[in-house]
Amino acid sequence: MYDIYAVKINLPKEVQYIIDQLYKNGYEAYIVGGCVRDSILKKNPQDWDICTQAKPHEIIECFKDYKIIKTGVKHGTVSLVCDKKSYEITTYRVEGKYSDNRHPDDVSFVSSLKEDLKRRDFTINAMAYNHKDGLIDYFSGIEDLSNKVIKCVGNCQARFREDALRILRALRFAAKFNFNIDIKTSKAINENKELIAGLSGERIREELNKLLLSEGAEKILLDFPLVLSVFVPEIKATIGYDQKNPYHPYDIWTHIVKSVSSIKPDLVLRLAMLFHDLGKPLCENIIEVKKRFCDHGHISAKIAQDTMRKLRYDNNTISRVYNLIYYHDTKILCDKISVKRWLNKIGAEEFMLLLEVKRADAKAQNPLYIEERLKIYENIENLADDIIKNGECFSIKDLAVNGDDLISLGLIRGEIIGNTLNRLLDMVIEEKAQNNKKELLDIVKKSKNF
Repeated sequence: MYDIYAVKINLPKEVQYIIDQLYKNGYEAYIVGGCVRDSILKKNPQDWDICTQAKPHEIIECFKDYKIIKTGVKHGTVSLVCDKKSYEITTYRVEGKYSDNRHPDDVSFVSSLKEDLKRRDFTINAMAYNHKDGLIDYFSGIEDLSNKVIKCVGNCQARFREDALRILRALRFAAKFNFNIDIKTSKAINENKELIAGLSGERIREELNKLLLSEGAEKILLDFPLVLSVFVPEIKATIGYDQKNPYHPYDIWTHIVKSVSSIKPDLVLRLAMLFHDLGKPLCENIIEVKKRFCDHGHISAKIAQDTMRKLRYDNNTISRVYNLIYYHDTKILCDKISVKRWLNKIGAEEFMLLLEVKRADAKAQNPLYIEERLKIYENIENLADDIIKNGECFSIKDLAVNGDDLISLGLIRGEIIGNTLNRLLDMVIEEKAQNNKKELLDIVKKSKNF
């Protein structure tokens, strides 16, 4: 339990100077928001935001000898560059109507810290602190930190209708800190979830990324699938979907969520797990009472591709996630020839990631079969490691011959040269020929139709 009177925050000297300088000129000032929260939780704040009674022009006057960035002056914020770092200083304010459910139509400056804190999203983000007054906590944020609860400041419905991004921020904070979401806040999230549709793809993407990479992602994904379905509608059909398969004791959505938490917190991998089975309800085929989902890897990959494009992911991330999903259900034989073909097809790095995806997929299935499958993937990985470590040939760039060597034999057309190199590679991979320059060139010389 945190004690409001025992909270002591060590402020960076630049922050301390800014607060002291404002007080020196007759204006109270505090650090506010996330930096207070993180400091209490013994985490290193990424930013130190300061709020004050001083109006923007008064802030500028107080620091006239410093570089000032005025981009946020209209809304009361100026950025002060001090010792090569930028610090946002914002005038106490209240906000007008949010016509677009994202930004206030107007703001009004006030002299009351409490009025300023009242407009903030969650109680754990609505605390202020300075070395003179200690912790200022009008809305029991310290209590909610102690109880590990995400709770709106004031009226939950109003907070989310003011800014729909707060819905996703609530999920993200709960996942990040492994907190629960207050009952009233949770109810308001579900009732206002459709407002998310009005947010930009970039905003949704950033919150989704942070949520997926958080320690407590599993609980939040299980508790709020309908919120995510606003921007990934295919999720709806997976909720409660019985796969009627001995390998799958969970419904599709539960399996997906468990697979997300079973893989390391790498963005590409967690995105791949989030989307990897969303196509199953679209390709159900019942064979001998068991459900089969033919081509669901391809369909799920397409869902991921379309969704990620809408959310403005970069092309490289989209491509990597697409390929991992596309191949996640394709069988990999545990023999050297098969592994070499896979290494050639998608590259060594992506092949190792594909094995990670397959492991996570297996861990989210029936526990009775997990060890058997994990052992298979371990053997495949060891085989791949040996191939790579020993420098064995599995790609054209590893061949002992190249295009220039074939040109010296009289081959001219690029297409013929490319086909010849691919056939030589096949022979080396299938161990029908050694990766030896003389041997490979002799094969070409002896074969008129090669």
